[in-house]
Amino acid sequence: MAELQVQLTAARQAEFQMVLEDIRAKVAEYGFTEQEVFGRRAGRSQTPKSLSLAKYRDPRSGATWSGRGRAPDRIQGAKNRERFLISE
Repeated sequence: MAELQVQLTAARQAEFQMVLEDIRAKVAEYGFTEQEVFGRRAGRSQTPKSLSLAKYRDPRSGATWSGRGRAPDRIQGAKNRERFLISE
């Protein structure tokens, strides 16, 4: 059984090398790009995430926060966030 497993592994490795050489030859011959071969990556958006405008500003440091995600410590500790609102 172990000998068959060794033979199977060797045959699979040889097949792998043949297929890889064939693919490389065809890519070189036809000039395929990586994106043409593999397409877009799953899970990654090609469009950048939209940026949120700043809604709050720390008067001391001038640091801003959009209101999304975890609040900065200074704003999080405040009882009234309205004093940090940016009025336009």
